[in-house]
Amino acid sequence: MSHPNILVTDSDGIFSVEISRRNKKNAITSDMYRAMSDALCHAREQHYVRVVLIRGQSDLFTAGNDLGDFLHRKAGDPSAAIPFLHLLAAFEKPLVAAVAGNAVGIGTTMLLHCDLVYAADNTRFQLPFVNLALCPEAGSSLLLPRVAGYQRAAELLLLGEVFDAATAREAGFVNRVVAADQLMETAMAAARKLAALPSQSLAVTKALMKRPPDRSAIETIDEEAIYFADLVAAPAAKEIISAFLEKRAPDPGKIHGAKP
Repeated sequence: MSHPNILVTDSDGIFSVEISRRNKKNAITSDMYRAMSDALCHAREQHYVRVVLIRGQSDLFTAGNDLGDFLHRKAGDPSAAIPFLHLLAAFEKPLVAAVAGNAVGIGTTMLLHCDLVYAADNTRFQLPFVNLALCPEAGSSLLLPRVAGYQRAAELLLLGEVFDAATAREAGFVNRVVAADQLMETAMAAARKLAALPSQSLAVTKALMKRPPDRSAIETIDEEAIYFADLVAAPAAKEIISAFLEKRAPDPGKIHGAKP
């Protein structure tokens, strides 16, 4: 999992994955994708990890894929990005992203798989796939129209122009825009709040929201009811409800004792 350009730290249930290749504007290579995949696998398997934070620095997220890798790739060659994206899309625990500076290509599309996205006011997003004679990736041709609407997504994906953090928030994939010097603390504050919540309940809620959108309301009610019945009988809910009725703070050990 160790890689000089993918820095991982963990503290108090928060697992941070930092893209750090500043001499190349944090452009992501195949080796970096593999390191990020290893990091997500580790975070997924460790019970003590309750939230993953994906970040760059306060002035730079990523310039996207290292284009030099593309020149050496032949048609049909497997991409190291695909396993990473599969892990990201299916990740059961909360994903928080902190974005600043350049967020190009995959630096924008990976955010569509995150649960909470915080962007600095200096962020410049771009989806330049058509400009490079390529097409959208990371599921963005499905996910961006879903969150932004077709015409807004078409503008961003077909023209490939740079757009700012306010536009990204209007498009629906950024939760909040903050000053660059407040970005990391804002994202960490959200991560800390998530880490303090019952992990099993978070995982179930996220899984329910990730279900295909063509389910009927009746199907959704019935599916939620099955999970609800299991959760209400589990130790975490019993402890939180008991603490509320007894006017005391809940015991964190009882809340986080069950593996998500």
